[in-house]
Amino acid sequence: MTATLFILNDPPYGTERSYNGLRLAKALAKQPDQQVRVFLMGDAVACAKAGQKVPEGYYNAGDIVKMVATTGEVGLCGTCLTARGIEDGELVAGATRKTLNDLAAWTATADKVLVF
Repeated sequence: MTATLFILNDPPYGTERSYNGLRLAKALAKQPDQQVRVFLMGDAVACAKAGQKVPEGYYNAGDIVKMVATTGEVGLCGTCLTARGIEDGELVAGATRKTLNDLAAWTATADKVLVF
């Protein structure tokens, strides 16, 4: 099994870096013998906010986070959530508050680390 860690930093909208990271994580998680973990930090924690309303035909970052969480793990920087006033109850299903120590542990066990 290959373990890949994605670290996303950019906001869900305005750039496509987090969107592309989530898309790649989702696609990789569908491959056999792959373990996928995604850690959202900085403005990327907003990707996991529930109840996002986007224009018709536009991607919804929260929906993609939920899809990734069904086959992998999605952790969010707790300090970053607190700084942005986002409570745990406002997160999409499968996204969980984590710490920098959790990220360090995930990094130490990952075969690959991709940063977006």
